[in-house]
Order: sequence, then structure tokens, then C-alpha cells
Amino acid sequence: MSSHLTNAQDGSVQLPYKDRNLPISTRVEDLISRMSLEEKAGLLFHGMIIPGPDGSLSKGHPEFSVPGTEELIVGRKLKHFNLLGPVTNVRQTAEWYNRVQRLALEETRWEVPITLSTDPRSHFTEAVGTSSRAGSLSQWPETLGLAALRDEKLVERFADIARREYLALGLKLALSPQVDLSTEYRWARINGTFGESAELSGKLAEAFIRGFQAPHLSGGTGKLSAHSVSTMTKHFPGAGPERDGEDSHFEYGQDQIYPGDNLDYHIEPFRVAIKAGTRQMMPYYSKPVGLKDSRLAEEVGFGFHKGIVSGLLKEELGFEGIVCSDWGLVSDAEILGERLKARAWGCEHLSSLERVVKIIDAGCDQLGSEWLPELVVEAAERGFLSQERIDYSAQKLLSEKFELGLFDSPYVDPDYAVEIVGHPDFVAEGESAQRSSITLLVNKLHVLPLAISAIKGKKVYVEGLEPTALEETYGFIVTDQPSDADIAILRLQAPFEKRSKGFEAQYHAGSVEFSSAEKQHQAQILSVVPISIVDIYLDRPAAVPELFDQASAVLASYGSSQHAFLDVVFGVDGASPKGKLPFDLPSSTAAVIDSREDVPFDTGSPSFRYGHGLSYTR
Repeated sequence: MSSHLTNAQDGSVQLPYKDRNLPISTRVEDLISRMSLEEKAGLLFHGMIIPGPDGSLSKGHPEFSVPGTEELIVGRKLKHFNLLGPVTNVRQTAEWYNRVQRLALEETRWEVPITLSTDPRSHFTEAVGTSSRAGSLSQWPETLGLAALRDEKLVERFADIARREYLALGLKLALSPQVDLSTEYRWARINGTFGESAELSGKLAEAFIRGFQAPHLSGGTGKLSAHSVSTMTKHFPGAGPERDGEDSHFEYGQDQIYPGDNLDYHIEPFRVAIKAGTRQMMPYYSKPVGLKDSRLAEEVGFGFHKGIVSGLLKEELGFEGIVCSDWGLVSDAEILGERLKARAWGCEHLSSLERVVKIIDAGCDQLGSEWLPELVVEAAERGFLSQERIDYSAQKLLSEKFELGLFDSPYVDPDYAVEIVGHPDFVAEGESAQRSSITLLVNKLHVLPLAISAIKGKKVYVEGLEPTALEETYGFIVTDQPSDADIAILRLQAPFEKRSKGFEAQYHAGSVEFSSAEKQHQAQILSVVPISIVDIYLDRPAAVPELFDQASAVLASYGSSQHAFLDVVFGVDGASPKGKLPFDLPSSTAAVIDSREDVPFDTGSPSFRYGHGLSYTR
């Protein structure tokens, strides 16, 4: 191929990879031929990035062990980053993104643009560590709430709106959907899933991918385009069946088990996602224990597991896209003041170099939250990785950048970002979905919806709500004495066992029952107040049969504002709960312990079954 192309209009020399009229495969081939080993190695790492003060380029962020932006891009030659932190100032974020992109284009060779990714950030959520707060973006219920609504069109609409907000900020890759199945109720990451049903999870994942990747806007090709946000489906091959529900971010949670021999059930949503065209895939940290298939029996973390990544995902399921490891498989890291070991489960004995080689040899194209390209260079120079293997992944990563239009239009318009991110119409749709997703579990004597006119001026005892809003908006008299109250309204969080401070404390694991002291406290309130309304935020299933017995009404929510919740309680403008449970609600922790981690709907005598949900019309 010629090393240059003459522009017919002005006679200037244009490199072939910059010519948007050439096929992407030709442009990639040309660019790869020009890049050094060090530059290709930088592509194989998906780092983290944090804006500096007032949208400046960060000098580093020790709380997450993240180096400075210039060091990552110019020094280490990385070109893929996960954005940390909420978007609270839209213009500032858009301008920061342009600064980052300008650094990559002007201070490194070949003008390879940055791909900016994000964990889920369009939900009303407090799940720090597994998602990002929405900030200025529209806020929808968490994915469990979308699952509660069973509405594929709504999920596609959510994804389409999130796509438009993401693109305005420069976000080109969604680290989602999460299609793990919630078959082990103690697991701390259920809030990011679509629940317990493999069939429903697959259907909603397909709608999610369609909305984000927008194949209808690709000029008829059905592929990615400049209008797309690529999706990274996770966590292959399904991270739900963690032993005892402990999460594999931590050493004590590294085992994933299959007592029901039910791996295939957990793979079902991934089959659908692949068919729907998801472009990227992320294996989880866990290592499989006790799999009967000898091809999959190696007890190492899934990101290191050649049988899982190359054998099952690529060869058997036919996935041809990018595989990115989960974060931090090679290096220890400081996160929120806590030193976390590298999640190299089953590979703890390997050196950092050996871990990198094993991950790439397993079939991963990128290493998440690492910035060690020098190890790929060393591996190549010592013959552990071939130039062809490195080029294989580099070509896929560059191809996606071209498909997403990053080479041809790398910057965003801050004015447009201000106009589109958090648009009032988007916010209204998100809030409407929050209201609708709420599930009515118990409604004795049809106490809900409460009529505001009938209870104005009455005394209300509240927990989990901001009392001033109740007084000013609804005319209640808020009392701190349950014995004086006419009505009690409690917003509770699903029970969990508190862990240590720092990063681990963000993970709600352990018992799904309230402690004896909490049960006693709740019973004292509910026994003395004539009307009691309880809402439980379900980031995972809760065993609370005592509340179903004691309260006048019980609702379940999956990420909703106080305003949205109260609109449903009072039926404001016809607001009503339409959600159906996305999982069973167990009767006790003992029932969960007795169930099999990989088998759905497996607890004995649950309080409510999957799909339960009352309405105000009956």
C-alpha cells in the first residue's frame, strides 16, 4: 500500500488511515503498520481517569491509585479510559473531555483519539463502587426497576436517552448491561442486574443494546456509527452464583460454584446479547470451582481462563468482539483508603508479567484498570507474546474507534452538551419510570393511595425521608414520637451486614434479614401507629415477613427519589405502582443458605414469588 494519499482539493499529503473515504479495515491496516510496539501495547489497557479541579487535567488521584492524565496518555500511551466521579457541571465536563482529547491528538504520534467509557450513571442510585451517581444526567430507576416494569420498549427508550446524554459528554462506551442473574440472594451486586429470570434478562439486554448502539442510525449497515455508544456486556459467564453470596472483589469471595450444575442458565442472557450485537464483553473476577466440563475446570479467575474466554465465549458462542478483563487483575491498588489485593484468583503465585501474559493468552484484548504497557512490550521482546497476537487485539480496538467516528470527529460541543444532558423531557421520563417501577407488595384494606386532603394536618412519624419537605409540600405535622403519630411512613434499605470501612463497606452482603434490634425497633413503631406505610429499597432480595404482617402497606423500590415515592403513596396525578418483583423474596436467611447458588427460584416457601405486584385498581 502507498504510504501516503494526495488530497485532490489542496494537494496536501494525507495518510491513508485519515481518509474517511477508505474502508475501515484499510485505515486500520495502514495505522497498525505505522505504530510502534509501545503504542500498540498502550491500546491493550483500559485505565481510569478523573478530571482535575475545575475541569483541568488531573495531576493524579491517590485515593484510586490513578496517575496524572498526561502521564497516562503521553507517558504510557493509553487510549481508553473509564470516567470516575459524577457529572455535576456539564459544560465543565465537556470542556475537560476536549482537553483530554486534544492532549491525545496533539502530544502523541498518529493522532489516535481517546475512547471514554463509564460505569452505569443514569440511575437514581447510591451504589458507589459498582456504578456512578447520575449527577446532571437524567435519573431512571436502577436496572432492577426496569426489570420490574417488564417493558422492552421502555428499556430501549432509557438506553436511547442515556446514549444521547453520553455522546454529548464524549462517552463512547457503556460498561453495561450487567446480565448476571440473581440466583444467590446474598450477593452484593444484584442491584445492577435485571433480576433472576434468564429469559427476561436476555430480552431487556437486547433492548438495552439496541438503544445504546443505535443500529438504525448507522446508514443502513446495522453496525456501530458515530451515533452509537458501544456496549460492554458483563460479567461473563454470569457472576451470580458466588459462594455464600460473597463478592469476588475480595479474597474471601473468589469462588463461584455450581451445586445445581446450572452454568447454562447463567449463559443464556449472554447468548442473546451476542446475537443482539454487543460489541464488548467483560469476564468477572471469580474462579469456577467444581465445574464438571474438563475444558472449563481450571480454577482461575475468569479473566485468566482460556477455556472460558477463548473456548466457551469465542469458539462455542461465536463472540467476535472485544474482551476486556475486569478491573485490577494484575496490580494491588489503593481504593477509598483501603489497600486491595489484585484479583488474581488462582494466579496469586504468578508475577505481574506472567499475569499479563496469561490474561492475553486467555483471549482478553484489554486489561481493565491497569496501565502497564511496558509488561506487554517485555512479554513480546522475550517471546511470551507474538507480534501477531498483539496486533490482533490492537486492530479490534482501533476498528471500534473508527466505527464510532472518533478519528473523524473527536471533539464535543459544550453548548450542545449543556442543552441535551439533563434535558427536562429526559428528566421527566426518568422520574415517571421511577414512579412506575415501584412494586406494591401489601395493601391491607386498600389503604394506598392515601388521600392528601383526608390526612392534612395529621401527625406523621417518618424514617428515611426528609421531614421538612413533608411539612412544606403536604402540610403534615412531623413528630419524632411514634406514639403521637396518626401515620408512619418508613423508607428502609434492604437489610445487610455492615463490613469494614472503605471500599468493602460499599458492598451490601451477608444476612438478608434485619437484626433483632432493628426488628424490635420497627415493631415498636408499627404496633402503635394506626396507619403504617413501609418502603424497602431492594438492592437485593430481603427476607422481611414481619413487615408484611405488621405494616398497613409495604412497597418495594429500586432506585427512586423521595418525590417519586411520595407521588405514588398519595397517587399524585394518577401515579401508581406498576412494578412486578424481579426475583423471589425469601422468607429467611436460612432459606437462602439452604438454596443452591446457581439455581433460580430455589428458596423454600418464599414470602412472595417473582412477578408479584399489586395495583391500586384491585
